[in-house]
Formats: sequence, structure tokens, C-alpha cells
Amino acid sequence: MPAREMRMEMFLRALLKRDFSRAKAHAEKLQKMAGKEEWGKGYARAVNGILNAIKDSDPDALVVRLLASHDRKMAEELLTRFEEVLSQEFRDDYERGYYTAWTEFLRAYLNQKTLA
Repeated sequence: MPAREMRMEMFLRALLKRDFSRAKAHAEKLQKMAGKEEWGKGYARAVNGILNAIKDSDPDALVVRLLASHDRKMAEELLTRFEEVLSQEFRDDYERGYYTAWTEFLRAYLNQKTLA
């Protein structure tokens, strides 16, 4: 498994345990791995959005609803939709980075033995 995907798994596990200091440290390392170009900025935006939505328990946030529902089918459908967005040639680097972070997050989520 590539280093960024492993880091995303650790980020997810910290979020599931609501260990926000550890999750923030993993988020910072993910952002560093992604770089400072447009792609990396989009990636960082998604990672920070996921972290902040869960930290704030935002009931309107997609990720909060996903984690609360433990719905594997919903996660699979989102992954398919986000992969489709990534395949669209007209997307810019920022969007590609953003949706790459989401697809990695959803893959990490679906790789969990028990969705908790």
C-alpha cells in the first residue's frame, strides 16, 4: 500500500476514535505529501473539510452522515461517483486533488473490517 494511502487509513482510524489531535497530525502529513501545487491544495481542502466536519459534528456534512449511518452501500456509491468525477478530463488539478482525497478516504473507510 502506498504511503499516502496508509496515512489516510491512520487519519480515518483517528477520526473514528475521535482522537482529533492525532487526526490533525495525520492530516498535516497528508497535506505535506500532497504538495503545494493546485492538486495538493485541493487535496488539503478535502482532508481539512473532512476533519473539521467530524470535529464539529456538522449534521449537514456528507462525511458525518456517512460515519453515523455505517452505510457501506452509500460509501460505495459515493466512491463510484467521485471516481467518475476524477475521470472527467475537463476537471482542473485542484478538483482532481480534492476528489482524490475523497476517494482515498472512502477506500480506507470501506477497508475497515467493521464500520464503526
